[in-house]
Amino acid sequence: MCGLCFVLTQDVHVFSFPLSCNRSLGFPIPVLYGGPPSDESSNDMHTSEKARAMAEAHQAVAFQFTITPEGIDLQLSYQALNQIYLSGVRAWKKRVSRIRNRVIKGVYPASPSSWLFVVIAILATILHVSLSSQGQTMLSALVFSTLLWLSLILALRFCLKLLLSYHQWMFEQHGRISNTTKVWVTLLRLLSSRKPLLYSYQTSLPHLPVPSIKDTLSRYLESARPLLTDSEFNRMMELGNQFESSLGNRLQRYLKLKALWATNYVSDWWEEYIYLRSRSPIMVNSNYYGMDFLYVTPTPVQAARAGNTITALLLYRRKVNREELKPSRVPGTVIPLCAAQCERMFNTTRTPGDETDVLQHWQDSEFVAVYHKGRFFRLWVYRAGRLLTPREIEYQVQRILDDSSPPQPGEDKLGALTAGDRIPWFQTRKQYFSSGINKRSLDAIERAAFFVTLDDEEQGMRGEDPAGNLDRYAKSLLHGKCYDRWFDKSFSIVIYKNGKSGLNAEHSWADAPTVAHLWEYTLATDAFQLGYNENGHCKGEVDRSLPHPQRLLWDIPSEVEAQVQRSLTVAQALADDVDCHVFPFSQFGKGRIKKLRVSPDAFIQISLQLAYYRDRASFCLTYEASMTRLFREGRTETVRSCSNESSAFVKALEAGEAKEQCRHLFRLASERHQNLYRMAMTGAGIDRHLFCLYVVSKYLGVESPFLKEVLSEPWRLSTSQTPVQQMELFDLKNHPDFVSLGGGFGPVADDGYGVSYIIVGEDMINFHVSSKYSFSETVSKSCVNVVSVQRRCSPASVQEASLNTAFTESVGPVENPLCRTLNVKRANRTYD
Repeated sequence: MCGLCFVLTQDVHVFSFPLSCNRSLGFPIPVLYGGPPSDESSNDMHTSEKARAMAEAHQAVAFQFTITPEGIDLQLSYQALNQIYLSGVRAWKKRVSRIRNRVIKGVYPASPSSWLFVVIAILATILHVSLSSQGQTMLSALVFSTLLWLSLILALRFCLKLLLSYHQWMFEQHGRISNTTKVWVTLLRLLSSRKPLLYSYQTSLPHLPVPSIKDTLSRYLESARPLLTDSEFNRMMELGNQFESSLGNRLQRYLKLKALWATNYVSDWWEEYIYLRSRSPIMVNSNYYGMDFLYVTPTPVQAARAGNTITALLLYRRKVNREELKPSRVPGTVIPLCAAQCERMFNTTRTPGDETDVLQHWQDSEFVAVYHKGRFFRLWVYRAGRLLTPREIEYQVQRILDDSSPPQPGEDKLGALTAGDRIPWFQTRKQYFSSGINKRSLDAIERAAFFVTLDDEEQGMRGEDPAGNLDRYAKSLLHGKCYDRWFDKSFSIVIYKNGKSGLNAEHSWADAPTVAHLWEYTLATDAFQLGYNENGHCKGEVDRSLPHPQRLLWDIPSEVEAQVQRSLTVAQALADDVDCHVFPFSQFGKGRIKKLRVSPDAFIQISLQLAYYRDRASFCLTYEASMTRLFREGRTETVRSCSNESSAFVKALEAGEAKEQCRHLFRLASERHQNLYRMAMTGAGIDRHLFCLYVVSKYLGVESPFLKEVLSEPWRLSTSQTPVQQMELFDLKNHPDFVSLGGGFGPVADDGYGVSYIIVGEDMINFHVSSKYSFSETVSKSCVNVVSVQRRCSPASVQEASLNTAFTESVGPVENPLCRTLNVKRANRTYD
């Protein structure tokens, strides 16, 4: 709060002026929190915290004057004023950089300097004509030149948008490229020859098209055929025909009207109704995780790993703010993808609401929030406008680790509020965290660049049970102890005691590829650019005059503690029910699959169909996430991987039909899957269109039996591939152990599986499988026979065993030690 700090002594009046009004100036401006101590120990702790905060506040005062009987004594802190100046310089540099970037991307694909060429050309023409015709003025020439320049820019941008709207190239076979596509590639390269900024292509990206009702219904019925009996299929066909001839066209008109008006007719509704309006816990149900290197931990020093990781993340944020990141592109092409999801990556928090949550984003933040052993800290990462070095951040983190002060009453499990149901969290936040010290401390967490947990456990593939420890590592990142993460933050970083790291990301603001790009950069920068010295510490020198990280103080009443316990109970039950299994598949990978001229993704998806069929003796509605970032503000579309072709292959293989017939059916299934994926990427998917039609029907207050039934179908097999987008950052030839594990998520359906996979290099595929212990039908006798385990298997191991067998039989015989390791892995685990 900006104002006069007035301290009275016997004969001396001291006036101190704080440095800012709720603004970060590059170093901590402590707020002296207070609250009624509950016991003697907490009183001592509060006293020491206040004393330290008072000392820091005194150092942070820019100027003060003292009134004595002899007069006024004015004292200036030149160091503090210099810090104010440097911090202001940093703020103005950021403003100038934003203005510059707006100009550059505003005229893309032209350049600002092209204006000068147009002006010179027009002036030269006018001066030549003016020898015989007068009346032209320099002003009119400049105005005309500028208007002509702007017109050319709009024309170039329109041409670029038309080129980016062409998607037929995606459906052409390798080696059979049409002349149209060749001309298109040439023109696109010409218009994209200038080095673009991160958001340069945004205004040139096409809008997501609205498919016709007839096409969507036809695709839906085709996708549903292998899941329904003849009578069920005929019934759905009748419902679809009724919908198309009656309500469907009316809803379609409203949807087309929105598509004309909005940037993207899906994304805002998808964000609100799929994510923000959910009232159930976001932990496990929505949030997802990312893992560290599989075989390598760059340093065993926890504070050092935190120092480099925090620095790498902030360097990435600087690149985003300056738009220095290269725009993401379709792999192997010059075709750009939408970068809108990068805008809310940092300084963002999901805040709970009564009916819907809200995403809050701040322009900048000069600190991160840190949790360690039940205490919350604010760690400033800038001082006087300068980003602290990794060694200085390590020094500050070590101060937190060495801090032996106990948690305040009710503080240690406060994070459980973000892990439980949303409405109780909203009500508690509104009543007890909307003013006073609780609001100020909560603001420090929510306005932080991101959240950091200094975990007191060790994780990773280690010890006598590396496979089991890998599973526990995944569960730790997915939900932790249910109170030691802040699940509302856009992402939270976890640094373990042994130096292992990982992240937990909130889902509403962005999809996994955006976070994966951030995490790839972070791991590569940490290991290959920043590095560590021979003792495992960060490189560089330390300014030991840095102020201590600031403890956040709370006044937690008993009512809040009771709600924290209720939220923790809900979250703990959810966490205990989730089984996570991570396994690196290294028998073969992308290299061998591509030699068969088969898409690796199609190969894996068809194998998953076989795995599920062997597990449950049936097929299920399967979700594979596909991106629609070829369009402006695009997010995802669903690929329905269970197709007529894939089910025909699985049935033929299980029936023991001839190998040639199985190979033929596999080829058909693979080609069909690739076509479904391409259609989803180019806006011709099924589920987003039906979802938006359903939303329109709710706004109009009309019911559709067809839409209601379609959208109530459970996704028992939810899958997603984590793309490797920056392989050039990882030198796997010289550093083969620096293999990324990827990440995973919880099961979407209580009786289903969540399967995430990442294709690493040419010879490895890492899988993350999740399911729920509470659903017993995920265990089958056939699985037990495959795995040769005497006791009952977990649902996750069922998927692994079937998938491994599917790989073997789809490609051909390979030596398979993975199933043998399962015998050791699961032998001593039973599930009731």
